[in-house]
Order: sequence, then structure tokens, then C-alpha cells
Amino acid sequence: MRYVDLTGSREAAGRSIRMRDMARRLPQLVRRSLALAWRVDRRATIGLLLCQTVAGVMQALGLIAISGTLTALLTSGDVYHRLLQAWPSVALLATATGVRALLGITVSWLSSRLSPLMSREAEQMLLTGCAEVELSAYDDPDFNRDREAADRGAQVTGDLIDEGQDLIASAASFLAGAVVLAGVSWVFLPLLVAASLPQALAQVSAARVRYLANLRSNGDNRMLSVLRWHIFTREAADQIRAGTMAGFLSGRYRQTVARINREDRTAADKGARMSLVGALCGGLGSAVVWAAVVWLLATGRISVGHAGTAVFALQTVGQSVRGLVAVGARAVRTGLYMDDWTRFLDLAGGYTMRRGKHRPAPPAEIKIKQVSHRYAGKDHNALSDVSLTLHRGEVTALVGFNGSGKSTLSKLVSGLYLPSGGQVLWDGVATGDADPQALWQQVALVPQDYAHWPLTVRENVTQGQPTARGDAAVREACEAADADEVVDKLGAGLDTLLAREWLNGEELSGGQWQRIALARAFFREAGLLVLDEPTANLDPRAEYRIFQRLRDLARDRVVLLVTHRITNVAVADRIVVLDEGRVVQEGTYKDLAAQEGGLFQQLLSYQVTSEPDGERHGTRA
Repeated sequence: MRYVDLTGSREAAGRSIRMRDMARRLPQLVRRSLALAWRVDRRATIGLLLCQTVAGVMQALGLIAISGTLTALLTSGDVYHRLLQAWPSVALLATATGVRALLGITVSWLSSRLSPLMSREAEQMLLTGCAEVELSAYDDPDFNRDREAADRGAQVTGDLIDEGQDLIASAASFLAGAVVLAGVSWVFLPLLVAASLPQALAQVSAARVRYLANLRSNGDNRMLSVLRWHIFTREAADQIRAGTMAGFLSGRYRQTVARINREDRTAADKGARMSLVGALCGGLGSAVVWAAVVWLLATGRISVGHAGTAVFALQTVGQSVRGLVAVGARAVRTGLYMDDWTRFLDLAGGYTMRRGKHRPAPPAEIKIKQVSHRYAGKDHNALSDVSLTLHRGEVTALVGFNGSGKSTLSKLVSGLYLPSGGQVLWDGVATGDADPQALWQQVALVPQDYAHWPLTVRENVTQGQPTARGDAAVREACEAADADEVVDKLGAGLDTLLAREWLNGEELSGGQWQRIALARAFFREAGLLVLDEPTANLDPRAEYRIFQRLRDLARDRVVLLVTHRITNVAVADRIVVLDEGRVVQEGTYKDLAAQEGGLFQQLLSYQVTSEPDGERHGTRA
């Protein structure tokens, strides 16, 4: 299974890594890394820049001191006077070397502070971007693909500060050496640059090969994460054993790893061949440079002292150029991952919720007017031309076959989705014109797939939003959801951590978790209560109790109930029957059950004939 589409902009960006692109992108990457570093710690960023600047100055002073030392020692005259003449240069060299060592330690310290801060800030920006998009974004395959790629970009963001400071250090060292070499002879600079080009080209080509290999393996790496999670965690452990799936999953894992390893080996081999060719060509270029030193010395164009200075300066500049190329290639590759991160933030910005400012009160009426909805990438509507009105104090039930649009309609009523066509009006105001956070404060939702938060019982019920009534309100919600007996059996009551994998944590059964999910909804002082299959995991007795309490819960709320259990919707004031995204029947339980040939009667007959008598009446233990 492979999920990567190599026709997109990321492949084009990877294939575009060339020497000129690297020269153009490196300043941008340095600015980007410094901007993010500035965002998380301004003092450390200033300190890092100052240290690099001073280190460059110390590098130049060191080379000048070497030149002065060699010139003094290699002149004619008494040894004592030559040593005396060389002493200031030696002292300057020692001072510059010591200061550079201290600055190197300081740079390493500051980088180690900034790097994790930058990675966490990038991750926080990624999470914030995800939290602020419309829910419909998660239905878009492009959004999900780019979100996965952006996660890798957030992880490597911290590397960019190290690479950025290495680039600055190499550039400073190059400038220092170039200044000294220019004072000896201008011939060295063009020769040195020409000698470094082959290795530079090889490093850039190898970086392109490695990035494209990683891009091709992106889908397989995603699959590894999914397989690893299922094999490693407790959630699927019972099903893996009962279904004897361990061998199959491990085999799929090994197959996926084998594909990634093949890509890695191919990229490594190709990169090594490129590096070898670059090293050979660079070696020939270096031979030309050293031949120039010998020629200049032999023809008397430079002195022995200057030749010695040139040797040290050439080594410094050569190392700087190689460092610039190697680190530059790494930085460009890291920059491509960061581009994925930046691109996703821009994409997420396009999905950001841009709704109105109206702050709705608890709704007295919710009107659905000719609503249609289509999910991203689908060629047919999930809902088509649906119209109905929900009233406060009334329980409205949605029934129908799987895929009939019940859950979609409940999300539109809740403002989680905006309709593709038509309007959902809360007391005359369209959900798209309301402030989404204010609107959702008026929504109490029990979805089909509710979260098992690794938090305390109290936090699971309040969802981090306690009221002034404190635990009294939490306990009332638990009693209404039949969750009070669950809480009473836990060791620490409301303070019990609901995560067995952590110290002193406890695990709940599926039915117990469903009661907690119901308690969350009952706890919220919201004007709309949406229950999507709220009793799917409950035993008949608990299910019976919940539905008997719905009437009391609906007294001051709009209640929308979604369920497959047709016999339970008798509690509803009105039943809406959906089929293939359209409303096909509407009425009371008694009226719909009496309509011969209607879909509701058909659904009811299926359920009545498939359930034991005891379960239909809620009496089975």
C-alpha cells in the first residue's frame, strides 16, 4: 500500500534543488530560522548573532596573527629579536583562539536552548492551524496529506537553527580567510571557488536524491505509524489475538519497512557515487590551488611568510566553502520540509472558520431550509433539499438506514458543518453568520465516536470547563446519565484518571464510557442537545432509563435524537425518516407506524422481528 502522489508541488520543489536555487534559498532559510527563533526567545537569538559575528572577527584576527608570527620568525636576524617581534602576534593568536572556543561553547548552549523551543512553537502553530479550520477540511484528502507532511516539517524546524548558525559561522570564516588571502594574492580566491564547485554540485545533487527518496516513502512511513500504533498499544490487543492477526500485521510491517529500506539504499548509493565524483574533481581543483601557491613562492611573487599565511588561510577558506556547501545542502533539504509546514499553514488558513460575529442565545427554533450537503471529493450529495423545523421543548428523532444522512444532518444543525446549499437558521440567523465558538457553547453533543480522554472523571465530564456549582453539577450530570454508579465504584471517584496505561489510572468498559459521554452532554448548559446513537453500548436497563429522562431534558432545550433503535423513538414528539439524503416521512410514532408500506413501518418490522421480547421491553438483565 502506497499513498504518495508524486505529481504535486513537493516533488517539483524537490527536483528543483540546484546550485543556483540553493544560493537563492539559503538567505531565505536563514531569515526564516532567525524569525522563528526571535519569536520564541529574542535574547538568545541576539546572543547567537553576536557570538557568530565576534567569532568571525576572531577568525580574521587569528589569521592575521599567524601571518605576523610567520613573518617575524622567518625574517633574518637574531633569534631573540625575532621571538620578541613575534610575541604580540602569538598573544593575539592565543587570545583569538581562546575567545573563539568560549564563543563556540556559548553558541552550542544557545542553540540547544532555541532548537527545542522552535520545534515546539512550530508544532503549536500546526496544532492551532488544525484547531481553527472548518470540520469539513478533514474530509479533503489534500488537507490530510499536507497535514501529515507538515508534521515532519514541524519536527525538523529545530534543526534549522543549528544549520543556520553553522551557515553563518562558515560564511564568517570564509570572509575572514578571503580578506587575508586577498592581502596575499587575489589569484587564490577564484581558484578556490572553482575547486570547491564540484563538491558543491555533488552535495546539492545528493540532497535532492535524499529528499525525493523520503518523499516517495512518505506514504509508507505513514502506514508504519498506523501499523505500529495498532500493534504496540492496548486498544487493538484483544482483537489482534482473537483474530490471530499478529503474523499478518507483522508481515505487512516488514513489507513496508523493506520498501522504505530499498528507497533508502538506492538514495544512499546514488548519493555516495555523486559525492565520490565530486571529491575526485575537488581533489584535482585543490591540486591546482596548491600548485599556484608553489608557483607564486618560486617566482618570488610572495614571501615565505606570506606563503605560510596563505596555507593557513587556504585551509580555513577551503573548510568554510565545504561547510557552506554541505550545511547549505542540508539546510535546503530541511527548508523543503519547512515549506511543507508553511504550505499547510497557508492551506489551513484557507479553511479557517470565517463566520459571522452574532452570539446566539439558546435557540427557541432551528429551521432547516432546503439544505443540501456534499462532502469533499464526492460526486453525490449526502443530503438533498431537506427542510424541517426543530422547536425548544420538543424531541425530534432522525431514523433511516445507514448512510441516509442522519449524522450529517445532526452536524449541520450543530453548526459543525455549513451546508453546501440552503440554510440552517437559529432563531432566524444562519449558522454561517454566527460566532462558531459562541454557537457551540449552546451545543451539547454525544457523537457516535466519543473521545476517551486520558483525564480524570471530572475533567472528562466538564471537558475543562467547570461551572460555579463545582462538583455538584458534575454529580447531577452523572446521575442523569446513570454514570454515578460508575463513579462510585472507582477508587478515587471524580479524581480517578481514566487511562490504565498511566500510574493509578483505571479503564472503563464501553458502556461505562458511553455513560460518561452522556454526562458530558447533560453537564453543558446548552440550548441544543444532539444525541447520535447515545445508547449503542448500553445495556437495555440503562438504555430504558436514558430514554425515559429525555422528556425532562427537552423541557428547556431543542433535542435531536439519532438512533437505529426504532422502538426507542416512541419517546420523540416527532420522527423524521431519511432515505438517501432526503426526508421521506415525518410524523409521530403512532402515525408513522400506521402508514402501510412506509419506510418507518418497514424499519420497525425489521427491529421487532429481530429482537427478543424481553429486550424490546427493556427487561433483559
